[in-house]
Amino acid sequence: MEHRCSWPGNDPLMIEYHDREWGVPVHNDRKWFEFIVLDIFQAGLSWRTVLHKRENFRRAFDDFDYGKIALYDDEKIRYLLADPGIIRNVMKINAAINNAVKFIEIGEEFGSFDNYIWQFTAGATIINKWRSLADIPATSEESDRMSKELKKRGFKFTGSTTCYAFMQAGGMVNDHLVHCFRHAEVGLY
Repeated sequence: MEHRCSWPGNDPLMIEYHDREWGVPVHNDRKWFEFIVLDIFQAGLSWRTVLHKRENFRRAFDDFDYGKIALYDDEKIRYLLADPGIIRNVMKINAAINNAVKFIEIGEEFGSFDNYIWQFTAGATIINKWRSLADIPATSEESDRMSKELKKRGFKFTGSTTCYAFMQAGGMVNDHLVHCFRHAEVGLY
């Protein structure tokens, strides 16, 4: 029997996310932006809530096309605020639009957002060896630095805790517990 981290519980969507996606190193700007949007909307909520609305977010936010999102106007914001399939928070919607603009600026400066973001872990995944969920931190020195730099560049909803969740999702840190079958697997990417 495979052992996995306990946080997905018995929720099939959470299990699929844990088993196939969480902690796998990302090198695709569209995927990075998807995680930025989802992590904005997670602030103050559970990941389960956001994950169960992910496909609605994908539809509502033009498949996370940051070029399109950067151009959203008041009419699109009203449309999003009326969409019951997503989390309807005007501050978070405005943050997603703002962050799309800043994301593009970083891509232009560094060649891609991917080139920029991996500098916070020197281009490699940090392999942690946690034995229990209680051992996993909410922030790290790297997420503190990332948060500070993103805020300096004008990003919104990018506190250190959000940045650490972003790092976990995008495989910048491997926070699968050591007894989880995915701990070794994600180290192979």
